[in-house]
Amino acid sequence: MKKSIFYHAGCPVCISAEHDIINLIGLENVEIIHLGNDKGRIEEAEKAGVQSVPALVTPNGNVLHINFGASLEEVKG
Repeated sequence: MKKSIFYHAGCPVCISAEHDIINLIGLENVEIIHLGNDKGRIEEAEKAGVQSVPALVTPNGNVLHINFGASLEEVKG
């Protein structure tokens, strides 16, 4: 099974959502991407349809925006 990808920027909203996602679907089923630390993956997130973080991209390509921590423009800085 292909993993979901959880993008976040490290803010308290994102960290809380990360813990919830891991508890819901299991660490083995999700790749965690901290865009604040790995800015090279911002373009990948944009291409997937992510507009703000935290966001979960499901294996079939659906983007689930979870709460609102920061726009990708803010993450780009």
